[in-house]
Amino acid sequence: MMKIWPFTRKGASGFSAASTATQVTHGIDAHGLTAIVTGASSGIGVETTRTLAMRGVHVVMAVRNVSAGTMVKEKILEEIPTAKIDVMELDLSSLASVEKFASEYKSLSFPLNLLINNAGIMAVPYQLSKDNIELQFATNHLGHFHLTNLLLDVMKKTAQESKREGRIVIVSSEAHRFAYGEGIKFDKLNDESGYSSLQAYGQSKLANILHANELARRLKVFVFVNNHDEDINIIVNSLHPGSISTNLLRHHSFINGIVHSVGKLVLKDVEQGAATTCFVALHPQIQGVSGKYFMDSNIAQPTSQSQDTELAKKLWDFSSNLTQA
Repeated sequence: MMKIWPFTRKGASGFSAASTATQVTHGIDAHGLTAIVTGASSGIGVETTRTLAMRGVHVVMAVRNVSAGTMVKEKILEEIPTAKIDVMELDLSSLASVEKFASEYKSLSFPLNLLINNAGIMAVPYQLSKDNIELQFATNHLGHFHLTNLLLDVMKKTAQESKREGRIVIVSSEAHRFAYGEGIKFDKLNDESGYSSLQAYGQSKLANILHANELARRLKVFVFVNNHDEDINIIVNSLHPGSISTNLLRHHSFINGIVHSVGKLVLKDVEQGAATTCFVALHPQIQGVSGKYFMDSNIAQPTSQSQDTELAKKLWDFSSNLTQA
């Protein structure tokens, strides 16, 4: 049964909210590409992994629970025997784990064409990460920020040697519209007083878009390489996967119950939820497009706050200081 209204309109891309990951990647041959997908053992991460692998991508599943990731890998291999998938441990709430993952990845000498920053937690009760940072900000933004920076040289090298465009895809959410009034609580990030789990989630999702935009801006700057000015051939985009019936709201049982009841009719399933991620990661229409926000496999308009270049720069410096510390 279709999870959303059957009369959903197609956008300029030719796809809509009803499109699935399989449909938006139809006919695309992605053999020779290597991708990291964070949070690949559950939700839309599983479908993203399956779809990329189906199109020929070598997928490295970066997961907190290796045994769960291995089970997903084996299930995909049953369906797609030729799939090339590896499973590696990554806990995004721990900067040490991010550093360990990046170091191990580099030691394998794998190339890296696609970095899919997909993992996330939603509306959890107040708690701090292992690095004493508010958990949603630490997991959804800071872990991915650190991971991206640590692997950027691998992506640059891969893009230059393969002559193929690298793509960084950051999964955000329309919840970025419900961040705190100031957007990011830089001075009170870890303050439990006045804490709202949903606003803190919105803050982390706003940070995802700001991160994508600032990184895209930085990568457009020409760099001096081997006595030649070369453009770094890597694009960065953020997206909203759509409203999907998952277990992300398990900490809000009443809301979760309503969502699951209504979701049987109007929310996306995981195949539709993974569509925009796979579209932005693989589709030829995205060639050269960077610093944009996507929804339903089409360019969308986020809040003006998420387009604030000064806020993006402030977040970048703030995040850099936290990861360096």
